[in-house]
Amino acid sequence: MMTKKMMKKTATRQKQKEGMQVDLRRVYVRLLIHPASPVLLSFSWSHLTSAGGQRSDYGCIVTTADIRGLLNASAPLRRLILSRYRLFGPNGRDLFDDDDDEEYESSHGSIISARRRRGRRSKPSADRFPKVPSDAGRALMTSGLYGSSDSHVDILRKRRRTVSERLLWRRLGLDARSSMRKQNRLIAQDSTPSTSAADKIIHYDSRAYSGQFSDDGNFFFSCTQNFKVRMYDTSNPYEWRYYKTVDYPFGQWTITDATLSPDNRWLAYSSIRHTVCLAPTDPGDHSEHTLLDFTNFAPGSGQGRPTYGYMGRHGFGIWSLRFSGDGREIVAGTSDHSVVVYDIERRQSTVRLTNHEDDVNAVCFGDKSSPHILYSGSDDQTLRVWDRRSMADGRPAGIFVGHTEGLTYVDSKGDGRYVLSNGKDQMMKLWDLRKMISPNEFKGIDMHNYTTNFDYRFSPYDEDDYVPNPKDCSVVTFRGHSVLKTLIRCHFSPPGSSNSRYVYSGSEDGKVYIWNMDGTRKSTIDVFAATKYTRPRTDGGDGYGYELHGHHNSVWKTCVRDASWSPTAPVMAATSWNGWGMATGTVSLHSWNDGNEDDEAMPLMGSNYNARLDPREDFDVAARRVRGQERYTRNRAEGRGLRSNVVRPQRYGDEEDDAGGGGLW
Repeated sequence: MMTKKMMKKTATRQKQKEGMQVDLRRVYVRLLIHPASPVLLSFSWSHLTSAGGQRSDYGCIVTTADIRGLLNASAPLRRLILSRYRLFGPNGRDLFDDDDDEEYESSHGSIISARRRRGRRSKPSADRFPKVPSDAGRALMTSGLYGSSDSHVDILRKRRRTVSERLLWRRLGLDARSSMRKQNRLIAQDSTPSTSAADKIIHYDSRAYSGQFSDDGNFFFSCTQNFKVRMYDTSNPYEWRYYKTVDYPFGQWTITDATLSPDNRWLAYSSIRHTVCLAPTDPGDHSEHTLLDFTNFAPGSGQGRPTYGYMGRHGFGIWSLRFSGDGREIVAGTSDHSVVVYDIERRQSTVRLTNHEDDVNAVCFGDKSSPHILYSGSDDQTLRVWDRRSMADGRPAGIFVGHTEGLTYVDSKGDGRYVLSNGKDQMMKLWDLRKMISPNEFKGIDMHNYTTNFDYRFSPYDEDDYVPNPKDCSVVTFRGHSVLKTLIRCHFSPPGSSNSRYVYSGSEDGKVYIWNMDGTRKSTIDVFAATKYTRPRTDGGDGYGYELHGHHNSVWKTCVRDASWSPTAPVMAATSWNGWGMATGTVSLHSWNDGNEDDEAMPLMGSNYNARLDPREDFDVAARRVRGQERYTRNRAEGRGLRSNVVRPQRYGDEEDDAGGGGLW
């Protein structure tokens, strides 16, 4: 308990420091921080006067000026608090009014200076963004590496570029056999999932963080925030079957990632811990999962300096996992700025790379046939390339520079040459291994000159702050999606069902964006529109409400965190934070339907299911009722539906009969 004498001494020192009159009135601040992540959960304040008062053990005594500094425009705390509250001074004026350029004196004598508005900066030029369509991307589209182009015969005969037209000419068989094979590839790349309706919607009681098909398309898994991984048989991509569910026993915050072995027999999944769970995927195998300790470093693994923290010796959290092409190793990106390679047979970590300057959010192997090339994307804005055959000095083989904010995901094409990355600068970039810069050249680049380090979890990204890096060595840049709130993922489209023609990404605005390789947009899947109101408001989840504006469960919101294109059919599975306040999750299936929003097959489009694929008819009924009310309200607003004026009932018959009550209504 701070005594009155101690408070007077504090006030005197503050007066000498600030050179202004102050009073004994102070602001009591209580901050609650989530123990697992730097996320502010609550904030409360009250005044203490010279008459005394009690202070909690978690509180601290600060001046109003300190609070103003804590809530300046660049601080995330200000955005969180002022999203729900407005703080007023004793004279009734807003203490944090950005438009106030004056200094004013409070009723108790202290001078409170409002933050002066920053001068308007000139609008930056739009040509600082990469060109769309990209010339390099156009060259890739005609190279044969990313899909096929129409043959000269099709162009000469002016054939329509529709699936039905291509099927007609393939059926007639008038062209050479090689042309028929090319027609098959063109049909595959034209069949992109683009409807705003979902075939089916799988609901979870917790946010869904990731979901992926296996390489052969026969298996799908999804991870949710309540530390569960569900597995499904997708040998028929339109009719899934539930396999099994496995748990992470002592997870922290969420399951961060999962990866499937090349033979589909094992699934490795992680949390913000240094332990990875390895579970069998066979639905008949009920054995316990195996725990892999990634801090068990083998001698000579290059573990670097010892690290200590709340996770223990060498403790770290794992953000990303990937199996090697031969299934013998797992590579992980960690919270202690390192990349770790774990040998499954030896049960030891054999490689530890510590060259990054921030969290490693994404890792992958560069080639499915070789474990030597590794990619790692970090919050230090770099994508680094590691060659395990030449790492005696611990430096990467090369570095990709171009993102101006941290990277959220990395995906390799699997050919040892091209790699894709998503960034918090709201850009997705394609890289060519031949264009990376050397570590010596990277030393002369100050990455801090091109970043704002904004908090992507709570703050929007201001494109006016974007300053391009002149050393940008990316091949193509893709824009239009929103990389906010979470580590949103991107991927190459599969070779079988899309002819490797596209790249795609989830988005915070509830959509999946599909791009051509030249940076132009091919199509968009509106997951928000397809899943809106498909869960009753009263059917709550685990209570992980993420929204901070007003009541978190008052608005239906969707954030597509991951998406996976089936390798065997034109089907996209979108894994989303989805529901009232984004407190629950879904996996929604979207298939190519030739532009139609419905079909005559059963079950009906947009049917709802639980995690075990049991139909939820109550969800279907609730969704139809809410959408019917919304359609009725929209029609009324547009002047359709019921008439706006009352029409009195009209009596038919002779007028003399009306007096006697005759006639018909």
